Amino acid sequence: MALSEEVKNNIFSKLKKALEDCCPPMVIVKQSDMGMELMGNKPVPYGYSKKMVPGMYFSSAVVRKDMISFYFFPIYGNVEAFSGLAPTLFKSLKGKTCFNFKKAEQVDEKELAALLNKGVEVWIKMGYMKD
Repeated sequence: MALSEEVKNNIFSKLKKALEDCCPPMVIVKQSDMGMELMGNKPVPYGYSKKMVPGMYFSSAVVRKDMISFYFFPIYGNVEAFSGLAPTLFKSLKGKTCFNFKKAEQVDEKELAALLNKGVEVWIKMGYMKD
C-alpha cells in the first residue's frame, strides 16, 4: 500500500533536516524532492583497485512508493557501536545499512541526530573525513 504524500513528506523532511545538520563537515552529493545523499569531505582510496574517490559514501534518504529508505553506511560491520544510540530507529533496520520507514513515529529525531553524529565521529576516526 502506498504511503500518503503527507506521511512521505513528514518522514523525508525529518531525515533531510538531520542530514543537512551534518553539513559541514559532510558534503551533499545529490539532493532533490525524491532523495538526498551525503559523503565525506576528503578524497580516499576505494575498492580493490584503491581508486581515489572524492569522498566516502556516508548516508542517503530515498522516497519510494511505499516507504522512505534511509541508508547509513557507518553501521556496516559495526552495528553494536550504534544500536544503543537509537533503539526506536533500529526496529526499522532491514539488512545491514538500510532503514525502511512507513510511519512518521518510526523516526525519532533525537535518536537520528545521535546516530548521525556518531557516524561523523566514526568517519573522522577511519580517515574518511577532515574534522
